[in-house]
Amino acid sequence: MSKGIIKKVAGPLVVASGMRGANMYDVVRVSERRLIGEVIEMHGDEASIQVYEETSGLGPGAPVESTGMPLSVELGPGLIQSIYDGIQRPLDDILKVTGTNLLTRGVEVPSLKRDIKWHFVPTAVPGTYVEAGDVIGTVQETAVVLHKIMVPPGLSGRIRDLREGDFTVTEKIAVLETPDGPKELTLMQKWPVRRGRPYKKKIPPTQPLITGQRVVDTMFPLAKGGVAAVPGPFGSGKTVIQHQLAKWADADIVVYIGCGERGNEMTDVLNEFPELKDPRTGRSLMERTVLIANTSDMPVAAREASIYTGITIAEYFRDMGYSVALMADSTSRWAEALREMSGRLQEMPGEEGYPAYLGSRLAQFYERAGMVQTLGTEDRIGALSVIGAVSPAGGDISEPVSQATLRIVKVFWSLDSALAYKRHFPAINWLTSYSLYLDSMEEWFNQNVYPDWMYCRNHLMRLLQEEAELQEVVQLVGMDALSPPERLRLEAARSVREDFLHQNSFHEIDTYTSLEKQYRMMKLVLAYYQESLEALKEGADIEDLVNLPVREEIGRYKYTEEGSIQPAYEAVRARLKEELTALKAGRED
Repeated sequence: MSKGIIKKVAGPLVVASGMRGANMYDVVRVSERRLIGEVIEMHGDEASIQVYEETSGLGPGAPVESTGMPLSVELGPGLIQSIYDGIQRPLDDILKVTGTNLLTRGVEVPSLKRDIKWHFVPTAVPGTYVEAGDVIGTVQETAVVLHKIMVPPGLSGRIRDLREGDFTVTEKIAVLETPDGPKELTLMQKWPVRRGRPYKKKIPPTQPLITGQRVVDTMFPLAKGGVAAVPGPFGSGKTVIQHQLAKWADADIVVYIGCGERGNEMTDVLNEFPELKDPRTGRSLMERTVLIANTSDMPVAAREASIYTGITIAEYFRDMGYSVALMADSTSRWAEALREMSGRLQEMPGEEGYPAYLGSRLAQFYERAGMVQTLGTEDRIGALSVIGAVSPAGGDISEPVSQATLRIVKVFWSLDSALAYKRHFPAINWLTSYSLYLDSMEEWFNQNVYPDWMYCRNHLMRLLQEEAELQEVVQLVGMDALSPPERLRLEAARSVREDFLHQNSFHEIDTYTSLEKQYRMMKLVLAYYQESLEALKEGADIEDLVNLPVREEIGRYKYTEEGSIQPAYEAVRARLKEELTALKAGRED
């Protein structure tokens, strides 16, 4: 254990001498207050330390002590329903210890509660040989999460003394006979946050992460184990989209990282999630959620660690064979913390002052997502999907964080302030967004939903693209210059925008749409367009087709409850046929 003294203090950066025995990324305790920090640069016996707490009042000569351990998280029962800061300190326990809502400097609180006993049920048998990743027992952590206790990575051997009972996270539950001697196993394991947890192999993602958001699931789907970016200016709905995905995504576990965003946004999450009912279980959504809050008024340096803390917790649940969705809101604030530390280290700046290694750091984060075959003799598949919000100033995605992110992610949901001002939510621009998973998931949609799913999706997309071209003509020479088929195309595209893509996240029915209902909605819009096109060829007047009363029913179909999808669909189709038949009869008379 290395001990030194402070030589210089520059904001969250402390330079200490006499630290020759320390290693890169060692956790250190700074001054008599024992502020927590991390070694981020070494020159001889001088160490540059990133301090995760307020450094005011520190001066040269104060002691610095290395713990000899990298920044690590505690993984075990008690993670679910917890709210941590960026370095996994439980905010509720800090409140109990300090009695104040403010983070007190130097407070030391264990990440997992030491006083709670969990009922452990063994699934392995004493005398069995187990490998890293093998499940030796389970703990029912919440009503919806069965916490699997696994052999930590790097260990293997024969189990001895495994028993059922109530244990705290630090009490011995088993002994493992390894080549290096007996090792005690507890409900808890530790893992360094900057190192990805190991797995057997990565599997190409071919299955969608179903979110219930129509513009996402139908137009720009995200694969389970995939990565997506949501860039957009202030007020365009980034946080609402992330909240929607956290609430409704087809994931077993949600890890939500509030990285540098405003405190009131995390307050919304804290207030909403316990009250929201999980559509799959009927229980509180919080019973499968872990929150990491490092808001804009918390120490800047801890923002840099917060996304690593979050993704390590997410990997741990992935290793159990669960599907995990991680929301990072937002990576721009994380990059700002990186820029501040880089500036204080006097490194050569890259574009707009960000460090030259910004792109590689972002890649290191996003590449930890994926669908994997986990460690262990049991054939388990786990998935970790990452959705990162980006907050470019003024919505200008030519800035470095957005560009570095776009080079990595395969799904780009481009939020448009013009759509947001028109109150079109989600404000995802269908002309500039994309999903590179579409081709690999086409077979899944066609086999598991309907055989013509992708045909319908591509037809809607073509209508929207043709609308953009026709709108340019309308702006130049007016609506009268369009032929009746072109006018009908505009109307069909308007129906796609207003009836299908627009979705009210605060409406109890419209907030979530199943794939079955999404398909029916697509079919209704396309039925109106194709059957009206036939009527047009037979001599129908375009004004009559545009003003068909059934169009209002097509628009209201989104408010149909999931249990009434089929009869409501058939009723609207029948009404469409009736009205078109009546038009034809009136024309012949």
